[in-house]
Amino acid sequence: MQPPFSKARRLRELLDRQTLVLPGAFNALTAMQIERAEFHALYVSGAGLSATRGLPDIGLMSLTEVVSDAATIANAVTIPAIVDVDTGFGPPLVVMRAVKEFERAGLAGIQIEDQELPKKCGHLPGKRLVSTSDMVNKICAATDARRDQDFFIIARTDARAVEGLDAAVRRARTYIDAGADAIFPEALESADEFRAFARQLIKEGGKAPLVANMTEFGKTPYLRVGEFEDLGYRLVLFPVTALRMATKAIDQMLSEVKSRGSQRDLLGQMYTRQQLYDLLRYAEYEQRDRQFHSTDENHADG
Repeated sequence: MQPPFSKARRLRELLDRQTLVLPGAFNALTAMQIERAEFHALYVSGAGLSATRGLPDIGLMSLTEVVSDAATIANAVTIPAIVDVDTGFGPPLVVMRAVKEFERAGLAGIQIEDQELPKKCGHLPGKRLVSTSDMVNKICAATDARRDQDFFIIARTDARAVEGLDAAVRRARTYIDAGADAIFPEALESADEFRAFARQLIKEGGKAPLVANMTEFGKTPYLRVGEFEDLGYRLVLFPVTALRMATKAIDQMLSEVKSRGSQRDLLGQMYTRQQLYDLLRYAEYEQRDRQFHSTDENHADG
């Protein structure tokens, strides 16, 4: 039975009207900041989740761990969240279980890629791909497993770096035929490549929305959201931007405390106590607590 409302349906409604910008959230607090900044959706990056556990992005996290972390992020906000599930944690039957778990956990969709394990960051050399048929089987498993037909399934292909751009287009077309809701061509190297991929895919009959990954320090040039939109892309990811910024800021803070013995000169770069409380809705929790105590007193009087 189709649910009366879901974040997955909200994601599709938004996508019908506009190009979506999805900053990456690596924890619930970051997700709340993204929502407060009035972004309409967010992305849960596998690289971001791995980094917060002190791990590299090579597929070391289990399904249980990713579901737990992604659920905490998704349920901290009202906007839809898409989670990176790398290669799907295993063969098609495992992909089916993964989709059910993420759907139950409150995610609006997943992104699954066509690399072999151990996977690599999409902008590093030495990637290896599964066969097209193996990826098709995973996509079919994902679409069969979802109970909410709006649950969004993005197929990422890393073929550009391994087999070339034309092969990436062919794989993408096949993934659309298998039921993928959107296509994510990873590690394209120029605006011309983004344009060519979109045009070739459309020429071959592929009409799924396209995803652009605007990550830092990779193969993709720094294009603005409007430029990606003009090139034919409807979802633009900034997957690890917040994490990189936060990590750099913490390094600077630690250096300051170690060298000066005080954080006093950094106060202007911090959230104040009140700003952090406002983000966490501290006053709302206090108000609810007072209501419960008031109810208890009324019951006692009665």
